[in-house]
Amino acid sequence: MTGKGIIGAIDASAMLAQVQAWSRVNTGTANLAGLAEQAARLAEAFAVLPGKVELVEPAPVTAIAADGSAFDKPHGKHLVLRVRPQANRRILLTGHMDTVFPADHPFQHQTWLDGETLNGPGVADMKGGIAVMLHALIAFETTGKADALGYDVLINSDEETGSLASAALIAELAQGKIAALTYEPAALPDGTLAHERGGTGNYSITLTGKSAHAGRNPHEGRNAVVAAADLILRLKALETPEITINPARLEGGSANNVVPDHALLRFNIRPKTIAAGAAFEQALAGLLEDIAAAHDVALHRHGGLTRPPKAVDAQAQRLFDLVRECGAELGQVIRWQSTGGVCDGNNIAACGVPVVDTMGVRGGAIHSPDEYLIVPSLAERAALSARVITRLAEGALN
Repeated sequence: MTGKGIIGAIDASAMLAQVQAWSRVNTGTANLAGLAEQAARLAEAFAVLPGKVELVEPAPVTAIAADGSAFDKPHGKHLVLRVRPQANRRILLTGHMDTVFPADHPFQHQTWLDGETLNGPGVADMKGGIAVMLHALIAFETTGKADALGYDVLINSDEETGSLASAALIAELAQGKIAALTYEPAALPDGTLAHERGGTGNYSITLTGKSAHAGRNPHEGRNAVVAAADLILRLKALETPEITINPARLEGGSANNVVPDHALLRFNIRPKTIAAGAAFEQALAGLLEDIAAAHDVALHRHGGLTRPPKAVDAQAQRLFDLVRECGAELGQVIRWQSTGGVCDGNNIAACGVPVVDTMGVRGGAIHSPDEYLIVPSLAERAALSARVITRLAEGALN
């Protein structure tokens, strides 16, 4: 099917109607009821494709409370669709149903900013992207090339909080795939793709000291807050051009006349390279030992590198070049640039699978109440994906 034929197979009005309906359902990562409703809606929508839709239980995830105790953190189910699993060529398409807006967030409604721009929660990130994925696959199934390609679809429920409950599922589904497409919104409103990405890791360090009276016997105490402050300064000293470290929250302490025996430090790292992440891990282990010895406190670490940096090797570059070629066929100019953001594309690339992870809509201001979708990009990007998938079915990366 030619580019024009693919465009004609895409129902832009149906896409918009789906995005608007999905945006009305709050799917903050912690809103399990909203995620369950959305998962049911998506299961119904994706049932038009061949294959079997299933809802997969999330993997167990633990988090650390302010008092330093671990607790189970519940998540919603993930949607998986497998089509032609026995095909010689198979690809993976991924998206996420959750947003950053919890059920009590004031941003719950849609507003038309002009005739082509819709403001609303998740319209770009990534309920619009899910519609692009779905309608690209619907169009692909009409091309006459579908029998040559199998695909798995994963729409997880926890991408916005790091995909901890779906990371193993992503890795499982990535196995044996020749390529992957992920439907995060374009890096820029003009449709520019994200190329190389840095990585990210989240850590919680619990520090336990010894309480004492701040006036009578402070020397007998072991100040956990002071130890945490020292840790913060030493963490920042580990920064290099290849890694940034962001101490984000320090919790602990009590009354002014009490030496605090508890503190909890939460911080994030952003390594640009795998080597930088590995070097930080090694340095952190020694640093925690030094802090424990210097302040006579006990430390417990939780967390680590959750998404490795995403490099673009020669095979991945071939996929980017293919997307650009397909865009040219459709009259779309495709560019790319490196970015510091992360997504499930990092996880997929770590499995050795070439991935382009910003195949979703054009829009902007994501993660804010100003989030917007450029509505004509729904059909535009669906056509682009449908053409890329068709070329993959024809053996473009062989």
